[in-house]
Amino acid sequence: MSIESVKAHFRRWNRENDVLEFATSSATVEQAAETIGVIPARIAKTLAFRGEADQPFLIVAAGDAKVDNKKFRHTFGFKARMLTPDEVLEHTGHVIGGVCPFGLKKAMDVYLDVSLKRFATLYPACGSTNSAIELTCEEIFLYSAAKDWVDVCKGWEGEESGADERESVTQHVE
Repeated sequence: MSIESVKAHFRRWNRENDVLEFATSSATVEQAAETIGVIPARIAKTLAFRGEADQPFLIVAAGDAKVDNKKFRHTFGFKARMLTPDEVLEHTGHVIGGVCPFGLKKAMDVYLDVSLKRFATLYPACGSTNSAIELTCEEIFLYSAAKDWVDVCKGWEGEESGADERESVTQHVE
């Protein structure tokens, strides 16, 4: 049913037929990249966090990016706390592995990480563990009604990567 809410969402722009459905799983960044035939970094993963007053919100980042707790705290003013898989389903209507910022069950703020900007097109999921759509950064911004671009990730190409003392965020959504 979740993929249907995403297709209905894209119907507003006459893009519902652009949603790709696969015979194989695209639930993880690696599976999606293999299924689609692109590098993992071009998979746009959606991560669900608990915000102020426990309001959930989403961050969409490149497949090779990891949340940087120091950058996250600096940007949002609080520690990164991810939603549980049950909370993700409750708020988005999407199961883990198909979470995307489209066709959401409940209104949520969406932010896009700058790690996405190095690609002409990316592939976010479409509400199921075997779906995706090819979109530009501008299209992801528009179709997700994103609030803003943020810089809260590390480890992606072009960034310095190395050991540091920051605690890592357990990522339930890839």
